[in-house]
Amino acid sequence: MGLFGPSREEIWRQLSQETGAELIEGGFWKSDKVQARHGSWTVTLDTYTVSTGHSHVTYTRLRAPFVSRGGFSFTIYRKGLFSELGKRLGMQDIETGQSATFDEDFIVKGTDEARVRSLFTNPEIRRLIAEQPAIHLTIKDKDRPFDGFPEEVDELVFHVQGVIKDVARLRNLFDLFAEMLDELCRMGCAALEDPGVSL
Repeated sequence: MGLFGPSREEIWRQLSQETGAELIEGGFWKSDKVQARHGSWTVTLDTYTVSTGHSHVTYTRLRAPFVSRGGFSFTIYRKGLFSELGKRLGMQDIETGQSATFDEDFIVKGTDEARVRSLFTNPEIRRLIAEQPAIHLTIKDKDRPFDGFPEEVDELVFHVQGVIKDVARLRNLFDLFAEMLDELCRMGCAALEDPGVSL
C-alpha cells in the first residue's frame, strides 16, 4: 500500500484473484493487462497514455473483439457540460424509452435506432452502465486500416480518463462486457465464434 492507497498493480492482482482473470505483466515496453474469458470472447483491461504536448494523460480501457453481424454500432456516454449544446446543434441522441432517468443521464448514438432500443431493454445492462461514474462505451467498427483485425471483427471498447483503482467498479465493467456481448448475440449483431484476435 502506497502513500495514496493501493497501487494499480495491487488492485489488478486483487481483481484477478477475485474473478479468475489472468494478470499479464507487460515488462519494460508493454503495459500490464488483465484478461478474462467469457464464452469465446476475451475481455482485456489495460491502460494507455496520450501525450498532449506539455503533459501526459492516462486512460483506463477495456476491449473485446467479436465477430460482427450486420455492422451495428453504438456509443454511450454520460451527459456533460457540452451535451445540451451538441443536441441543439443537431447531435444525435437516441432515447431508449426504458427509463426516464437513464435517458436523462446518458447520450446514446447508433447506426440503427431500433437495435439501440432493443439493446437497452436489458435491465442489467442499464444497471451496470448507471453504476459507472464516468463511461464511454462504443463499438469500433472494422473500417480501421491499421489494427490488423479481420474484415468481420469489430471491437467493444470502454475508456475513461485516469486509472481506475476500484475493484468493484472494474468487476462491474467486466460484468457489463459479458452482458453486452451476450445481448449482442441474442440480437443477431454478434456471432458466438472466436474472433481469432489477441490483444
